[in-house]
Amino acid sequence: MNSRDELKQQLVEHYKWLRQYGCNDSHSGNASFRWHDEVWLTPTGCCADTLQADDLICCHIDGVAEEGASLDAPLHIQVYQKNPNAQAMFHSHGPHTVAMTFLGQNFIPIDFEGQYYFPVVPVISVPYDRYVQDAPAAVSTGLKDHKVVVVRGHGVYAVAETINLAYKWSCSVELSAKTAWLEKQIN
Repeated sequence: MNSRDELKQQLVEHYKWLRQYGCNDSHSGNASFRWHDEVWLTPTGCCADTLQADDLICCHIDGVAEEGASLDAPLHIQVYQKNPNAQAMFHSHGPHTVAMTFLGQNFIPIDFEGQYYFPVVPVISVPYDRYVQDAPAAVSTGLKDHKVVVVRGHGVYAVAETINLAYKWSCSVELSAKTAWLEKQIN
């Protein structure tokens, strides 16, 4: 089992990879992991390129979001509250995934890996002006039964038992969406 400090370093590394590989811009998305009753989260407005493990903000599973935590802190906390198996979560903005889900229809991957990992990716519609109030309940409910959900026009939420696996789901759904987008260009 990894120590809390090792998990903090892993989270930062994987969060930076989301930026490096085009699933986030320099300041978008967020990430967290659960450590017992603690939820360690990226700070609001952080830059993926310069983020350090010591920059992560400790929140509490009881719902207390510390000052400076990501705007999505209540969402992350609610996901962990509703899903005791969840130990890590990433929120990313993969451009192909976001584009393929603008119409609000669930995303059905056409590639082999996508079909294997996620036969369906639920797409949730949350009005922009109600995001902070409505997204925690909507996303946490969707992630109880799915590895990944997408908030239409906004981004991807992936949850797993490990940081690496949550990162894998984030990247895998983006590759599936890119493949589907390419297939549409051919046809």
